[in-house]
Amino acid sequence: MRQVRPTATVNAQVLDALRAAVITGELPPGTLHSVHTLAGQLGVSRTPVREALIKLAQQGMVRFERNRGVRILQTSLHDLEEVFALRLLLEVPATRRAVQLLKPATLRELRQVFAAMEKAAAADDEYRMWEHDRRFHRVLIAASGNSRLAEYVDGLRDMVLRRGVSTAHRSRSLQVIVAEHRVVLERVEDRDVEGAAQAMRAHILHTAQLLVTQEAGAENGTFDVDLGWTVS
Repeated sequence: MRQVRPTATVNAQVLDALRAAVITGELPPGTLHSVHTLAGQLGVSRTPVREALIKLAQQGMVRFERNRGVRILQTSLHDLEEVFALRLLLEVPATRRAVQLLKPATLRELRQVFAAMEKAAAADDEYRMWEHDRRFHRVLIAASGNSRLAEYVDGLRDMVLRRGVSTAHRSRSLQVIVAEHRVVLERVEDRDVEGAAQAMRAHILHTAQLLVTQEAGAENGTFDVDLGWTVS
C-alpha cells in the first residue's frame, strides 16, 4: 500500500488506500491484519486506520475479531445477489428522478466522466476505468437530490468491485462496459426519464448476471439470478 501524506484529508486518504488494497487483492480475503501493522504500512497513526476499518466493516468488506485484529471478508453469492437487488431498487428510481431534475452542470459532468471512462478503456487501464465508472454512477444518483443515497450505493459497490475488476476481461470487455454506460448517457441527454431508468436497470442486471455466474463457476447464462422481483 502507498504511504499516506499527513494532511487535513488523511482520513479520506487512509480509507481510499485501504479500500483499494481490499479491492485489488493486496489484502486478500480471509487474511488477518492488525491496526498497528496497517498504520505502519501507511505511515499514519492508528486512529484514522481504525476509523477507516470501521467504515469498511459497515460495508461488509472486513470484520473485527476480538483480540485478533481485522479480517478481510470474502463476499458470498448470496451477498452479491443482495447487493445487486439493493442497487436495482435504489439506482433505477434514482436515475428516473435525476433525469427529471437534470441540470446543465450535471450533464456536463456526466459527459466528462464518460469521456474519461472511454479513454481509460481504450488504454486498457482497467482500474482507472472502474474509478470513472464509479464516479458516473455517483454523479447520476446525486443528481436525484439525495446525497446520502449516492454515498450508500457507492459503499455497496465496494463489496463487488474487486470481482468486477477481474470480470472485465473474463466475461466482457471494457468496451462493452463503456457501451452500456453510453446508452444510459444518451437517454439522459434526451431527457428520456423512463428510457434512462430502463437503461440503468439493464446495465445493473447484466453486471449482476455476469458476476454471480462467474463466482458460481457456471457458464454464462446457466446460473439463475433471481432479481425480477426488483421491478419498480
